[in-house]
Amino acid sequence: MKRRVVITGLGVVTPVGLGIEATFDALIEKRCGIRRIQAFDPTRFSSQVGGEIGAFKVQDYIPKSYAKTKKVMARDIELAVAAAYLAVRDAGLKTRCIIERGEADGATTPNIDPTRFGANIGAGLICADLNELAGALTTAVENPTAPRDRVFSLKKWGREGMSNLTPLWLLKFLPNMLACHVTIVHDAQAPSNTLTCGEASSHLAVGEAFRTIQRGAADICMCGGAESKLNPMGLIRQSLLGRLATDSNDCPESACRPFDRNRRGTVISEGGGLLILEELEHARARGARIYAEVAGFGASRGTSPDGRGVRLAVQKALADAAAGPDSVELANLGGVGTVADDAAEASGFRAALGPAGARVPVLVTKGAIGNNGAGSGAIDLAVLALAMHRGVVPPSLNTDDVDPACGISVVRGDPRDLRAGVAVSAAAALSGGQTAAIVMRRWN
Repeated sequence: MKRRVVITGLGVVTPVGLGIEATFDALIEKRCGIRRIQAFDPTRFSSQVGGEIGAFKVQDYIPKSYAKTKKVMARDIELAVAAAYLAVRDAGLKTRCIIERGEADGATTPNIDPTRFGANIGAGLICADLNELAGALTTAVENPTAPRDRVFSLKKWGREGMSNLTPLWLLKFLPNMLACHVTIVHDAQAPSNTLTCGEASSHLAVGEAFRTIQRGAADICMCGGAESKLNPMGLIRQSLLGRLATDSNDCPESACRPFDRNRRGTVISEGGGLLILEELEHARARGARIYAEVAGFGASRGTSPDGRGVRLAVQKALADAAAGPDSVELANLGGVGTVADDAAEASGFRAALGPAGARVPVLVTKGAIGNNGAGSGAIDLAVLALAMHRGVVPPSLNTDDVDPACGISVVRGDPRDLRAGVAVSAAAALSGGQTAAIVMRRWN
């Protein structure tokens, strides 16, 4: 018999708040985290806005004994480490990190078995520190004092240039380093994995953690994802792919318009989230608060205008949860704000639910926080879990007039009181390939 799995902790780091409560309240109050980019000068880019996280110090989320490792943490890693700390603390887990920080109410030993504590974390393509890299590259130039004759030399780079980078430089930019740091900080010794499938990464990570606990390989898992696209490379990639809203540099708060008739593109962002999944009896034994039960998981591949991948993933997740389309009372979709991607996602969702697809309330967050890739799904799942727990659904910002071609019922205007019994969340990678869906049940 498969073991039941519940959500006992939520940790998110977003442009509208640090922590699930702050983020959820901001969404309820219809506050926007998208503004003109401050991290670097975006003047030469066609899109100059993004979802940027303000005051943030990774030292606030790790023990002092681990502080020196900050120098080998890229921004994506810092986001994951912060989300993990917030999720662990929210779940009431006394891990090594919590104990060393003196936040375990006097406890000196963990209240969980580290060998039964795992992690599955989604990651993106981490951008190198461009200032650090450029400084080293300038030392590998022939004829540096003659502007017209300057050329980059691979021989000089190998002989001198690389020596100007720290020997541990590469460790800042490997996708698996998010899970590496998180598991070391919290001493999680059960199965761990990294998934790099764009916007579908977090859902796939949660799904894998769900299966890991179901089959008895772990009792608790941290799962989700994190990514920062808020850098010159992230901005230029999305710009070259034609995905960005370029007509809202003077009004950034209205730039991302999920499923709206007048949507013009997405907005880059940074952030992430981790959920604590736990075997039901293990959670009950330690008196944990339960947000919702994870009831089903489905995945597929392939994208097309009819949203075939989303349809298959949702259908598989519902079948896994033994839930029919008519039982779904709340949904969450990516809604990045591009014309084609929103239309395909909505089409696949409607196809999966049949007649119910047009009437089920849909929760969407991207209008307020933008698209941060691998971490976006975890933020959505955390917000969905808290919406089910609280019985209130935040509205989608900037979705003023739902595109009839999408044909879905996006929650907009004011927050909606709704005690949904069954909810489904879907995500699809914009680059094509992976799609995934998670089904949750309300916990009474």
